[in-house]
Amino acid sequence: MIIKNITHNKLLASDAHMANTFFARLKGLLGTRQLIEGSGLLISPCSSIHTIGMKYAIDVLFVNQLGHVVKIESGLNAGKFSVCNSSRYVVELPAGVIAATSTTLGDIIAIE
Repeated sequence: MIIKNITHNKLLASDAHMANTFFARLKGLLGTRQLIEGSGLLISPCSSIHTIGMKYAIDVLFVNQLGHVVKIESGLNAGKFSVCNSSRYVVELPAGVIAATSTTLGDIIAIE
């Protein structure tokens, strides 16, 4: 799937995957060595994530039911938690994507 920042007309991920079952959400990115450029993971529904057991940092967007970014975690390191109760889904991206695309709070995210 493709994930775009509509507000800035920027591509966030060209080859993202969906985690929308209990076990897929539970596993998330665990067991992966890295997120390569252009990849990502959309977790739905989701209002909290963790990076326990991971070996690399990720960028994280918490997105509400209207598609607006409501919380951002840039370069979230391994072994951390992040929560956003107003989030409907989470987009996990390679570290640096948020800065490279100028993604900010309130931006609109589209999934194709």
